[in-house]
Amino acid sequence: MTPAGGSVSGKAGAPPEDYVQSVGRAMRVLEVVSTHPGLPVKSIARRCSLNISTTYHLVRTLAYTGYLVRLADGTYVTGDEVARRYHELVAWLDRPSDAIVVLGQLTERVGLSAYLGLLRDGRITIVGVVEGPGSPYLEDLEVGLDVSAHATALGKALLAAMGAPERREFLSHHELRPFTANTRTDPVVLDRELGAARSGSPVVEHGEFRDGVACAAAVVPRRQGDDPTWAIAVAARGEDVPAAVRSEVALAAADLAGGSRAS
Repeated sequence: MTPAGGSVSGKAGAPPEDYVQSVGRAMRVLEVVSTHPGLPVKSIARRCSLNISTTYHLVRTLAYTGYLVRLADGTYVTGDEVARRYHELVAWLDRPSDAIVVLGQLTERVGLSAYLGLLRDGRITIVGVVEGPGSPYLEDLEVGLDVSAHATALGKALLAAMGAPERREFLSHHELRPFTANTRTDPVVLDRELGAARSGSPVVEHGEFRDGVACAAAVVPRRQGDDPTWAIAVAARGEDVPAAVRSEVALAAADLAGGSRAS
Protein backbone atom coordinates (compact mmCIF):
# COMPACT_ATOMS: atom_id res chain seq x y z
CA MET A 1 0.00 0.00 0.00
CA THR A 2 1.30 3.44 -0.93
CA PRO A 3 0.81 5.96 1.87
CA ALA A 4 -1.43 8.88 1.01
CA GLY A 5 0.29 12.21 0.55
CA GLY A 6 3.72 10.66 0.05
CA SER A 7 5.63 7.43 0.16
CA VAL A 8 8.23 5.65 2.18
CA SER A 9 10.73 3.60 0.20
CA GLY A 10 10.21 -0.11 0.73
CA LYS A 11 13.11 -2.42 1.49
CA ALA A 12 14.03 -5.13 -0.99
CA GLY A 13 13.12 -8.70 -0.14
CA ALA A 14 10.99 -10.25 2.55
CA PRO A 15 11.54 -9.22 6.19
CA PRO A 16 13.40 -11.65 8.46
CA GLU A 17 11.43 -14.07 10.60
CA ASP A 18 12.41 -12.15 13.75
CA TYR A 19 11.46 -8.76 12.27
CA VAL A 20 10.33 -6.42 15.08
CA GLN A 21 7.35 -4.53 13.71
CA SER A 22 7.42 -1.71 16.25
CA VAL A 23 11.08 -0.95 15.42
CA GLY A 24 10.30 -0.94 11.72
CA ARG A 25 7.41 1.46 12.29
CA ALA A 26 9.60 3.78 14.37
CA MET A 27 12.19 3.86 11.57
CA ARG A 28 9.47 4.72 9.07
CA VAL A 29 8.34 7.60 11.25
CA LEU A 30 11.91 8.86 11.54
CA GLU A 31 12.43 8.61 7.78
CA VAL A 32 9.23 10.54 7.07
CA VAL A 33 10.04 13.34 9.51
CA SER A 34 13.60 13.54 8.18
CA THR A 35 12.39 14.04 4.61
CA HIS A 36 9.34 16.17 5.51
CA PRO A 37 10.22 18.21 8.62
CA GLY A 38 7.49 20.13 10.38
CA LEU A 39 4.69 17.56 10.12
CA PRO A 40 1.94 17.13 12.73
CA VAL A 41 1.22 13.65 14.05
CA LYS A 42 -1.82 13.16 11.81
CA SER A 43 0.26 13.81 8.69
CA ILE A 44 3.02 11.50 9.92
CA ALA A 45 0.44 8.76 10.50
CA ARG A 46 -1.03 9.23 7.02
CA ARG A 47 2.35 9.14 5.28
CA CYS A 48 3.36 6.00 7.21
CA SER A 49 -0.03 4.28 6.84
CA LEU A 50 -0.30 3.97 10.62
CA ASN A 51 -3.22 4.68 12.94
CA ILE A 52 -3.11 7.84 15.05
CA SER A 53 -2.77 6.06 18.41
CA THR A 54 0.25 4.02 17.29
CA THR A 55 1.86 7.09 15.74
CA TYR A 56 1.46 9.11 18.95
CA HIS A 57 3.24 6.37 20.92
CA LEU A 58 6.09 6.17 18.41
CA VAL A 59 6.51 9.94 18.10
CA ARG A 60 6.56 10.47 21.87
CA THR A 61 9.14 7.70 22.30
CA LEU A 62 11.36 9.13 19.57
CA ALA A 63 11.03 12.61 21.09
CA TYR A 64 11.91 11.31 24.55
CA THR A 65 15.07 9.63 23.20
CA GLY A 66 16.10 12.77 21.29
CA TYR A 67 15.54 11.52 17.75
CA LEU A 68 12.57 13.87 17.24
CA VAL A 69 11.81 17.33 18.61
CA ARG A 70 8.30 18.73 19.13
CA LEU A 71 8.02 22.36 18.04
CA ALA A 72 5.76 24.95 19.68
CA ASP A 73 3.10 24.55 16.98
CA GLY A 74 2.84 20.80 17.65
CA THR A 75 4.80 19.66 14.59
CA TYR A 76 7.95 17.51 14.67
CA VAL A 77 11.48 17.72 13.27
CA THR A 78 14.51 15.47 13.68
CA GLY A 79 16.47 15.85 16.91
CA ASP A 80 20.12 16.15 17.87
CA GLU A 81 20.54 12.39 18.27
CA VAL A 82 20.17 11.94 14.51
CA ALA A 83 23.05 14.37 13.93
CA ARG A 84 25.14 12.59 16.57
CA ARG A 85 24.65 9.23 14.81
CA TYR A 86 25.69 10.83 11.52
CA HIS A 87 28.87 12.29 12.98
CA GLU A 88 29.66 8.95 14.63
CA LEU A 89 29.31 7.26 11.24
CA VAL A 90 31.59 9.80 9.57
CA ALA A 91 34.17 9.35 12.33
CA TRP A 92 33.91 5.57 11.97
CA LEU A 93 34.48 5.74 8.23
CA ASP A 94 37.35 8.19 8.77
CA ARG A 95 38.48 8.06 5.17
CA PRO A 96 41.80 9.69 4.21
CA SER A 97 41.47 13.44 3.63
CA ASP A 98 42.71 13.15 0.03
CA ALA A 99 40.56 10.13 -0.89
CA ILE A 100 38.05 11.96 -3.09
CA VAL A 101 40.85 13.83 -4.87
CA VAL A 102 42.60 10.54 -5.68
CA LEU A 103 39.34 8.90 -6.81
CA GLY A 104 38.55 11.93 -8.96
CA GLN A 105 41.96 11.82 -10.63
CA LEU A 106 41.55 8.12 -11.32
CA THR A 107 38.14 8.71 -12.89
CA GLU A 108 39.55 11.50 -15.06
CA ARG A 109 42.32 9.20 -16.32
CA VAL A 110 40.21 6.13 -17.09
CA GLY A 111 36.68 7.52 -17.49
CA LEU A 112 35.25 4.95 -15.07
CA SER A 113 33.49 5.19 -11.71
CA ALA A 114 35.95 4.82 -8.82
CA TYR A 115 35.14 3.46 -5.36
CA LEU A 116 36.92 3.45 -2.01
CA GLY A 117 36.10 0.63 0.40
CA LEU A 118 37.05 -0.01 4.01
CA LEU A 119 37.48 -3.23 5.95
CA ARG A 120 36.91 -2.78 9.67
CA ASP A 121 35.38 -4.95 12.39
CA GLY A 122 34.38 -7.62 9.90
CA ARG A 123 32.48 -5.20 7.63
CA ILE A 124 33.40 -4.07 4.12
CA THR A 125 31.82 -0.68 3.49
CA ILE A 126 31.81 1.82 0.62
CA VAL A 127 33.17 5.13 1.94
CA GLY A 128 33.77 7.13 -1.24
CA VAL A 129 32.46 7.21 -4.82
CA VAL A 130 33.26 9.34 -7.88
CA GLU A 131 31.05 8.54 -10.87
CA GLY A 132 32.54 8.14 -14.35
CA PRO A 133 30.81 8.15 -17.75
CA GLY A 134 32.16 4.76 -18.80
CA SER A 135 30.62 2.77 -15.96
CA PRO A 136 27.06 1.60 -15.37
CA TYR A 137 25.31 2.87 -12.26
CA LEU A 138 25.55 0.25 -9.51
CA GLU A 139 22.92 1.04 -6.88
CA ASP A 140 24.47 -1.35 -4.35
CA LEU A 141 27.80 0.48 -4.41
CA GLU A 142 26.95 3.74 -2.66
CA VAL A 143 28.55 5.45 0.32
CA GLY A 144 27.60 3.78 3.59
CA LEU A 145 26.48 0.48 2.08
CA ASP A 146 28.03 -2.84 2.98
CA VAL A 147 29.69 -4.61 0.06
CA SER A 148 29.10 -8.21 -0.95
CA ALA A 149 32.71 -9.19 -0.37
CA HIS A 150 32.74 -12.50 -2.23
CA ALA A 151 31.28 -11.14 -5.47
CA THR A 152 32.93 -7.74 -5.93
CA ALA A 153 36.51 -6.87 -6.83
CA LEU A 154 36.58 -4.40 -3.95
CA GLY A 155 35.59 -7.10 -1.48
CA LYS A 156 37.87 -9.71 -3.01
CA ALA A 157 40.87 -7.37 -2.78
CA LEU A 158 40.18 -6.71 0.89
CA LEU A 159 39.64 -10.42 1.59
CA ALA A 160 42.88 -11.27 -0.21
CA ALA A 161 44.70 -8.85 2.09
CA MET A 162 43.53 -10.80 5.15
CA GLY A 163 45.52 -13.59 6.73
CA ALA A 164 44.27 -17.04 5.69
CA PRO A 165 42.66 -17.94 9.08
CA GLU A 166 40.85 -14.58 9.27
CA ARG A 167 39.64 -14.88 5.68
CA ARG A 168 38.31 -18.42 6.20
CA GLU A 169 36.51 -17.27 9.35
CA PHE A 170 34.96 -14.38 7.40
CA LEU A 171 33.79 -16.63 4.54
CA SER A 172 32.30 -19.17 6.94
CA HIS A 173 30.15 -16.53 8.66
CA HIS A 174 28.85 -14.65 5.60
CA GLU A 175 26.22 -15.69 3.09
CA LEU A 176 27.84 -16.32 -0.31
CA ARG A 177 24.88 -15.27 -2.42
CA PRO A 178 24.94 -16.02 -6.18
CA PHE A 179 24.41 -12.62 -7.84
CA THR A 180 25.03 -14.02 -11.34
CA ALA A 181 25.85 -17.39 -12.89
CA ASN A 182 29.54 -16.43 -12.54
CA THR A 183 29.50 -15.76 -8.79
CA ARG A 184 31.85 -17.94 -6.77
CA THR A 185 29.88 -19.39 -3.85
CA ASP A 186 32.13 -22.24 -2.70
CA PRO A 187 34.14 -20.96 0.29
CA VAL A 188 36.97 -23.42 -0.36
CA VAL A 189 37.32 -22.33 -3.99
CA LEU A 190 37.10 -18.67 -3.00
CA ASP A 191 39.73 -19.03 -0.31
CA ARG A 192 42.09 -20.80 -2.71
CA GLU A 193 41.68 -18.09 -5.38
CA LEU A 194 42.08 -15.23 -2.93
CA GLY A 195 45.08 -16.84 -1.29
CA ALA A 196 46.77 -17.07 -4.69
CA ALA A 197 46.30 -13.34 -5.43
CA ARG A 198 49.64 -11.57 -5.80
CA SER A 199 50.34 -8.87 -3.24
CA GLY A 200 50.25 -5.43 -4.85
CA SER A 201 48.43 -6.62 -7.99
CA PRO A 202 44.83 -5.63 -8.70
CA VAL A 203 42.10 -8.23 -8.21
CA VAL A 204 39.59 -8.56 -11.05
CA GLU A 205 36.10 -10.04 -11.10
CA HIS A 206 34.31 -10.85 -14.35
CA GLY A 207 30.54 -10.49 -14.13
CA GLU A 208 30.25 -11.99 -10.66
CA PHE A 209 28.31 -9.08 -9.16
CA ARG A 210 26.43 -7.84 -12.24
CA ASP A 211 26.11 -9.44 -15.65
CA GLY A 212 28.10 -7.57 -18.25
CA VAL A 213 30.14 -5.64 -15.68
CA ALA A 214 33.77 -6.26 -14.71
CA CYS A 215 35.62 -4.61 -11.83
CA ALA A 216 39.24 -4.28 -10.73
CA ALA A 217 40.46 -3.34 -7.25
CA ALA A 218 43.76 -2.77 -5.49
CA VAL A 219 44.51 -2.61 -1.77
CA VAL A 220 45.96 0.65 -0.44
CA PRO A 221 49.34 -0.05 1.19
CA ARG A 222 49.20 0.72 4.90
CA ARG A 223 51.09 3.71 6.22
CA GLN A 224 51.10 2.25 9.74
CA GLY A 225 50.50 -1.26 10.99
CA ASP A 226 47.33 -0.41 12.88
CA ASP A 227 45.68 1.48 9.99
CA PRO A 228 42.39 0.10 8.65
CA THR A 229 42.55 -1.72 5.32
CA TRP A 230 41.35 0.27 2.29
CA ALA A 231 40.93 -0.65 -1.38
CA ILE A 232 40.22 1.31 -4.55
CA ALA A 233 38.10 -0.16 -7.36
CA VAL A 234 36.70 0.75 -10.76
CA ALA A 235 33.75 -0.72 -12.66
CA ALA A 236 33.67 -1.21 -16.44
CA ARG A 237 31.09 -2.43 -18.92
CA GLY A 238 32.05 -5.71 -20.54
CA GLU A 239 33.69 -8.95 -19.52
CA ASP A 240 37.12 -7.62 -18.49
CA VAL A 241 39.05 -4.60 -17.28
CA PRO A 242 41.88 -3.54 -19.63
CA ALA A 243 45.43 -4.00 -18.32
CA ALA A 244 46.11 -0.27 -18.62
CA VAL A 245 43.13 0.49 -16.37
CA ARG A 246 44.28 -2.09 -13.84
CA SER A 247 47.66 -0.35 -13.71
CA GLU A 248 45.94 2.99 -13.07
CA VAL A 249 43.99 1.45 -10.18
CA ALA A 250 47.23 0.20 -8.62
CA LEU A 251 48.84 3.63 -9.06
CA ALA A 252 45.83 5.32 -7.43
CA ALA A 253 46.13 2.96 -4.45
CA ALA A 254 49.80 3.91 -4.13
CA ASP A 255 48.87 7.61 -4.37
CA LEU A 256 46.43 7.26 -1.51
CA ALA A 257 49.08 5.56 0.61
CA GLY A 258 51.41 8.51 0.05
CA GLY A 259 53.35 7.10 -2.87
CA SER A 260 54.22 9.16 -5.91
CA ARG A 261 52.72 8.63 -9.34
CA ALA A 262 55.18 7.88 -12.10
CA SER A 263 55.23 10.57 -14.78
